[in-house]
Amino acid sequence: MQLERTFLQKLSLFFKGLAMGAANKVPGVSGGTVSFVLGFYEELIYSFRKVNLKAFKLLFRGRFKSFYQYINGSFLLLIMGGSIFSYFSISLVLDYFLENFELYVWSWFFGMIIGSIYYISKDFGDWNTKNVVSLMIGVSIGVGISFLTPAKENDNLWFVFICGIIGVSGMTLPGLSGSFILILLGNYVLLLVDSVNILFNVITSLFSGDFKVLSDPIKIRYLKIIGVFTFGSAFGLVSISHVLGYVLKRWYQIVNAVIIGFITGSLGIVWPWKKEIYIKEDSSFLIDNEGNKIIENYERFIPDFSSLETWVAILFISIGIGLILMIDYYERKKK
Repeated sequence: MQLERTFLQKLSLFFKGLAMGAANKVPGVSGGTVSFVLGFYEELIYSFRKVNLKAFKLLFRGRFKSFYQYINGSFLLLIMGGSIFSYFSISLVLDYFLENFELYVWSWFFGMIIGSIYYISKDFGDWNTKNVVSLMIGVSIGVGISFLTPAKENDNLWFVFICGIIGVSGMTLPGLSGSFILILLGNYVLLLVDSVNILFNVITSLFSGDFKVLSDPIKIRYLKIIGVFTFGSAFGLVSISHVLGYVLKRWYQIVNAVIIGFITGSLGIVWPWKKEIYIKEDSSFLIDNEGNKIIENYERFIPDFSSLETWVAILFISIGIGLILMIDYYERKKK
């Protein structure tokens, strides 16, 4: 059933989509966590589940209005529209801050995730043995993923399709960073940097009347890659959402305990004090199309507490926690 929303509620959904899209692009941060904290996770899963055989029957019969209402189209359009727009706007701003103020951005994210753990666990209820075991399983998986060794880049289209399915999991599984998974699969730069930049370049060229870009074999290759990746992502969104909808309906507390554990375990990925380890072949670093060295993984270290920079970072962690507590306060006040 499609909910009737006011203009302000629709605008709020679009901004939530912006936040989720920006989070999805940052390695270590989960768009699913954003949707969980901002309170639209269950509707997101519900709406993706409605993209099923019945929906396609409505579409092929030309019943577009019924199709739109059946899949909760207004909600999906606002959330996904915000997420896509974010890739060419908010995420570019985020890229700038990550490049110039990396420690403080990671600190802010770290604080927000700590706040998120409190936010989603405060009303959990019954921490019985089964739920505690589920929590520990989630923590173990999250920590384990953060220490995996990344693979090398692979542009085979079948593998790109799989990357789409797995990478989009960050939107549907809170705590699992789709971008970080793509780093582990070796295709983060290929799919979320180079291909997105080429797509943006092709679109701007076409709008300016330059159609020669469509005969450039390198650009065509990247367009094929991002097309297959997008198709894999769409397939992953729908299929994973059906599985999640099923398990949430039957084992709600257990699934939520695993999610809380998973988010807790993922703190290792967003630990602010780390330095990049770049992929190296022989004596030279691998470079992407923009001239940047390609990140292989991160080396984490204990901060220097005699440094002013460390205390500024801790301040940003506090700001991140405080932001989530403010959201919690606002939600409680509304009730």
